Amino acid sequence: MDENQISAALAGLPLGGLRFYRSIGSTNDEALAWSAVGAQDLSLVVADEQTAGRGRAGRKWHTPPGMALAFSLILRPSPFERTVPARLTGLGALALVDLCKDLALDAQIKWPNDILLRGRKVAGILVESAWAGNALDASVLGIGLNVAAAAIPPAEELTFPATSLETELGRRLKRAGLLGVILAALLAWRSRIASPEFIRAWESSLAFRGHLVALGRDGNQPLVGTLLGLEMDGSLRLMADSMPTVVHFGEIHLRPMDDRMG
Repeated sequence: MDENQISAALAGLPLGGLRFYRSIGSTNDEALAWSAVGAQDLSLVVADEQTAGRGRAGRKWHTPPGMALAFSLILRPSPFERTVPARLTGLGALALVDLCKDLALDAQIKWPNDILLRGRKVAGILVESAWAGNALDASVLGIGLNVAAAAIPPAEELTFPATSLETELGRRLKRAGLLGVILAALLAWRSRIASPEFIRAWESSLAFRGHLVALGRDGNQPLVGTLLGLEMDGSLRLMADSMPTVVHFGEIHLRPMDDRMG
């Protein structure tokens, strides 16, 4: 995958700019730096190899060259998006679910920011924000997607079972084309981000809905309850100890209590 292939795959999409790197530490770091010097809405950073990719809680991983999609999209939030920034994670998740549907794969969203195929993680999302005083100035939506089997980290590095698109499909895929599908879906969902339909779609794709889950929170005792759905801001709704409970975005580690769920 090179810049010409990416540009061809994204032709017609209203990007604010494009930066492609053969190798980079973190696309999110590059996008945050770019946003600080005036990058426009929908400016995109793509890397063939990512040597210091970053996830939640500062976890890092290596994206091998030619094996995955690693990209970050700069968003200049609308007034509505500033009031519910958690929906930007849902925005990335829904775009990835749509990509999987196009490939005849049934994807689920492991709240808050992972995409699962058959109970195994195929993609992760990290949204980071830049502030101007108390105002949200820019959000960077970073996505890492395992395309080839070689993108799956070694078993000893995994905290959750993982897979790749090509593993599930049994055939090769072109990463630039996948990127185009994801961004087109993301733009389509962004136009509906303020609608009840957006939350309904996010909720309908939740993994483990109706199942008993354990939520680990910053080293505290896990919260165990039945996963019910989402609040309008994207927070998770549980039934725990016979009481409705809302869990907000943060350092949350969700695990199913039912071994059959993987």
